[in-house]
Order: sequence, then C-alpha cells, then structure tokens
Amino acid sequence: MPLLPSVPHTRDGADSFYTTDALPPGAERHCYWRDAWSRTFGTVDLSVPDVAYSGTLRATPLGPLRTVTVTGDRLSVRRSSRHIATVVEQEHVVVNVLVTGVARVEQDGRSNTFGPGDVVVYDTARPLRLDIPQSFQARSLVLRRRDLGLSEQQTADITATTLGPGTPVGTLMSPFITRLVDKAGTLSSRTREQVAHTTLNLLATLMDERLGSAPAGPPGGGSRALLGRIQTFIDEHLTDPALCPAMIARAHHISPRYLHKLFEGESTTVSGFIRQRRLEASRRDMTRHKNRTIAVVAHQYGFASASHFSRAFRVQYGVSPTEWRTSRQL
Repeated sequence: MPLLPSVPHTRDGADSFYTTDALPPGAERHCYWRDAWSRTFGTVDLSVPDVAYSGTLRATPLGPLRTVTVTGDRLSVRRSSRHIATVVEQEHVVVNVLVTGVARVEQDGRSNTFGPGDVVVYDTARPLRLDIPQSFQARSLVLRRRDLGLSEQQTADITATTLGPGTPVGTLMSPFITRLVDKAGTLSSRTREQVAHTTLNLLATLMDERLGSAPAGPPGGGSRALLGRIQTFIDEHLTDPALCPAMIARAHHISPRYLHKLFEGESTTVSGFIRQRRLEASRRDMTRHKNRTIAVVAHQYGFASASHFSRAFRVQYGVSPTEWRTSRQL
C-alpha cells in the first residue's frame, strides 16, 4: 500500500492546497480532510457520510487575510469550547459565501440556513455548528477579528445572520468576495496588500450597516477598522527605529494627512501614540529583564539617548526609569 500524503505544514504567506483525491477511501481520507479544515479554519471535529468522501481546499494569503476555496461532499463541522480552550489560536472571523449548495450555521444562540450568494460570518473564538447536507462550493475570507475594529459583543451580534441583502454595500459583497477569492492567486504581492486593505474597509462598513451603527458620513466603519490596524501595526514595530507617521502612512497606502485625521478622536497624535506605546513596552521590558541597562532599553525602543528616554519616562510616569525599576524591586 503506498504511503498516504499528509496535510502539509505551510509557512505564513504560503499557498496551501489539500485534496482527498490522492487517498484511498477510508478513515485516512476522513482524518486528512478534518486536519485540512482545522488548519484553515481552526480546530474542529468533522463528520462525513461515507468513506468515499471527496473534498478539495485551496488557501491563498492576501495581505493579512486568507482567501479560501472549498469544494466537497456533504459534511458536519463542530467547534466546541473544548477546541477553543485547549488550542492556542488567534481569534479569527470567517466571512463565507456559498456558490452552490445550502448550509445551516449555529452560533451565539442563532441557527439559520443559507443558500447560494448569501454572505454569512462566524467567529472562531466561540462554539460553532455547521451542517452542509449536500455537495457544495464555497468562497471564504479568514481574517483577524481586530482588523475589522469590532468588539467581541459586536461580532456576536452578526454571526449566523445573512449580511448580503438589504444594504447598499451588502449587495456588492457576494460577487466581490467570490471574484476576489478566485483571482487572489494571480495578484502581485504589492497588489495583494492594497486589495486586502480595501476589502477590510468594505467588510467593516458592511458590518456597521448590519449593526445599524454606520454614520451618515465619514469617518465610517472602514476608518475605525483602519485605525485599529494601524494601532496594531505600531505595536508590532515599536523596536523599528524607522517607525514614524510617514512610514505608517506608506505601509497603509494612505496620505500622512489622512493618518493624522484618523487620530483626531484618540486624544493624542500619531507620534504621541507611538511614544506612549514605546514607554509602556519599555516599562514591561525593564520588569522582565532586570539586568538590561536603561540605555539598552532606550535604544531598543527608538529613543535617541538614555537621557531623552528618561525625560519622556518621567513626564509619563512621574519618576525616572531608575526610580521606577528600584521601586519594583522592593
């Protein structure tokens, strides 16, 4: 008997492709498909009707998103509290469009059936039940919940509901997501990043429409989501000496003027936010690494000198870095 292909481990940013076609019917085919599904959408239990089950899944990175195409026979998926509690995974939202077939989604106390063209959202951070009673094709976007700028409660208010019909943006999303998933693999790396940011803004606006909280004019849900992504970007680049408003604007394909406008409601400037986050990170660093000198910490977080760092630290916390570290050791 030939060796069975395993589900490959893929690097972040790499395409992945899984198919049961190379496997003989039997338990191995079922386990392979469950593992492929789990690595794409989060750990699940999966049941299929027979040993000859057939399925194909392709995932393509699109900036901070993953686009996913799934074709398969009928199946049932369960993601329980046990899966969520025992596996360390980032909190993701899955935006799904059925191309063919029907599906029943249960989450957050709701249970609804969806058909071709419907846009439905579910959250991997909470229990889920998904039943697809016939052969199907689906296109999905997998993204971090924080990139939509939604709270956990806001996400819970829109799961297992139809997002497409009845709103101006909603009518655009089903064909847009379908075409985007189909074409993602043909885009250049730079274009993928740009398209991903546009897609996140559209999705955030759609979520606001569904929640009934979309404002009459800008800034809207897309702006709030963009601000959240920018703040995450800043947190991830605190040790980069090049971190500044111009760099941040370039990375998010916006003008410096618009970047500053996004921060107008935050009671701080872009530079002030960077400085505050760097001071918070340096304070944590001094606690964790007691033997690291103040000068090393200052340099690590982009301060021009230890004296510059000490002045900023005193303004923020009322004591010098040395005094603060000493007080933590008492």
